[in-house]
Amino acid sequence: MTDASPSLTVRRKRERQSDDPAVLDEILEHGLIAHVGMVRDGLPVVLPYLYAVGDLGDGRGRRLLLHGSTGGGLFLDAGAEGVSVSATITHVDGLVYARSLNDSSANYRSAMIFGRATIVPAELRMTALWIVGDHLMPGRRKSIREITAKELAQTQVLQLPLDRVSVKVRFQGVGEAPDDGEDHGVWAGILPLAVQAGAPITGAVTDAGVPVPPDVTALSVELDARGTARRAALVEALGPAART
Repeated sequence: MTDASPSLTVRRKRERQSDDPAVLDEILEHGLIAHVGMVRDGLPVVLPYLYAVGDLGDGRGRRLLLHGSTGGGLFLDAGAEGVSVSATITHVDGLVYARSLNDSSANYRSAMIFGRATIVPAELRMTALWIVGDHLMPGRRKSIREITAKELAQTQVLQLPLDRVSVKVRFQGVGEAPDDGEDHGVWAGILPLAVQAGAPITGAVTDAGVPVPPDVTALSVELDARGTARRAALVEALGPAART
């Protein structure tokens, strides 16, 4: 079964649309949650799902993998033929403070993936679940047990091709000029935003003295590094006019 595809062309601020595969890969790599839109009982519904992108080794290439329960509504809707969805991953990289509310904005990266989500075959479900786990908690697999048959039976994964995608990015400063007539005594600029990790909290039944594993601290460092790198890239892009 095939679906008619909506237009994937950005209508407003078309210069912000990107066809660069590297930009899409970064958005998907850095994201944790996909907001998935669907129509249920004639009404629009949007739900958040943990996800990953990976190749299941079946010759169909990389795809978006959505994690959920066998009893989840979207997974029941998929049935044998799949279900039409729109999945969106968004990063808000900063708030842009202009000298008017109308000119204020945000820096962001967003990818919308449209298509027919289908259930991952049972023989590939284990692979799909580990791909999701490795994306969310890199390095964790080497220190935890395998997925049990019971857990596998209770969990489901949907797969969504990456062939119908629309990417939009704003990565710039305030829209201002020396002769714009605004009061330049009012501060304008960018407040960078990024996902950062707090201090790990050890579970109550973990044996005393067990240290926080290196993969957990490494992810914390990686999240901080991403935010720092993106801020530095924006300062560089703005050039000498940027003041920090």
